Amino acid sequence: MAEKSKLLSEILGGEQVPPHLARSVIEERLRNAIIEGRLAPGVALRQQELATLFGVSRMPVREALRQLEAQSLLQVEAHKGAVVAPLIGEDAVDTYALRVILETEALRQSIPLLDADDIAQARSYIELLETETRYAEIGRLNRLFHMSLYRKAPNQKLLRLIENELNEEERFLRFHLSSMGLGKLTQDDHRGLVDAANDKAVEEAVSILQKHLNKAAVTMKNYLSKQRKD
Repeated sequence: MAEKSKLLSEILGGEQVPPHLARSVIEERLRNAIIEGRLAPGVALRQQELATLFGVSRMPVREALRQLEAQSLLQVEAHKGAVVAPLIGEDAVDTYALRVILETEALRQSIPLLDADDIAQARSYIELLETETRYAEIGRLNRLFHMSLYRKAPNQKLLRLIENELNEEERFLRFHLSSMGLGKLTQDDHRGLVDAANDKAVEEAVSILQKHLNKAAVTMKNYLSKQRKD
């Protein structure tokens, strides 16, 4: 137990946090550690250990863990409590099929409402992605790029569902780039998406997005197939 506490301290930092910031700080540190692979799938996160580590009560820890569970980064297991979720679940390909439905609808709703500033912001994320080589940052920028094109969709529940799925993909994207030895992603699809959005060509943008997400689904399918063989 002492060894695990020491490991958590090394991964998350052991300094105490102000009570009024505790939930958000703990959530952010755990989220970053999971996405960056410093907390591996299957690692159990005990409320009391984390509360002691950060010098807070169990309440903000509990809330932080609930938020991460809602983002599919943690899952609750019998006799273990909250554990870091598998990198990719067996339903990942089905999840991507759902993402196609959700994200194309958000894009349809959002494009007519996007203005020049929205388009400029989306293009700025592409420029950053062209030069970024840190895997965690690539994942974050990829999420921000997609949300910048969906953000004007009036359906807020739809946007929350999409952002949760993008959080999950952010983690896999980091792993995929690392395992493949890739420094960055090609931005051709992203540029095509922004150009179509700028022209208000809704169905063209939707077609590009569908192809983009389906390519990612194939990548996940191949990964899962390899895991089963190994």
